[in-house]
Amino acid sequence: MRETGPGREPLRTPRAAGLAGVLFALLLAAAIVLVRLGIPEGADAADVQAFPDSGRRTALRTALALVPFAGIFFLWFVGAVRAHVGTVEDKFVATVFLGSGLVFTAMMFAAAATASAVLVVPGPAGGQSQPVLWDFGRHLAYALMTEYGMRMAAVFVSSMSVIGHRLGVLPRRLTVLGFLSALVLLFGSSNVPWVELVFPAWSLLLSLHILAVNRHNRPRPATAG
Repeated sequence: MRETGPGREPLRTPRAAGLAGVLFALLLAAAIVLVRLGIPEGADAADVQAFPDSGRRTALRTALALVPFAGIFFLWFVGAVRAHVGTVEDKFVATVFLGSGLVFTAMMFAAAATASAVLVVPGPAGGQSQPVLWDFGRHLAYALMTEYGMRMAAVFVSSMSVIGHRLGVLPRRLTVLGFLSALVLLFGSSNVPWVELVFPAWSLLLSLHILAVNRHNRPRPATAG
């Protein structure tokens, strides 16, 4: 590793990294809405014949195209959050925070890949997918996202709230909202539809707070005396 010399400055977090959380929240929310509209839960969703129209397929393909970019911006969002928090003395909470974020990204990509595989695999006659394959893919995609991915998101939110509360880098209202959001995601993501939108909403609020703090603490250029 090269040491920082007199003429060298340490690497700083880009200002654009703060916008990554906003973009992630918007992309993830749009993907969740499109998936919910494209693959609705219920009795009609279990029948592959209820999925022939191009509107639902277009909505699902659009959602799957947004997921990779949402994952990229989420990684930038994690980096921006860690830069905002600074050095954390509690290595346990910091490891849980980072690990849950990485596992959430993996679950999100796996759910998108599962849904994409069901769309591209044709049936015996070259048409739609077989009903058994369609039902299996639908259940697997929802299980990866709601039962596993959103629970990892709950761990991510709760660990960030703990860090923000202990270090005082987050306002009290945001930490309380984070704990409530974690409880909702942990116990309601697999039972209540549309609850997964809580995670992008919390991410949006946290990103706006980080942007506001960075803008307030931005050094002003010195004026000539």
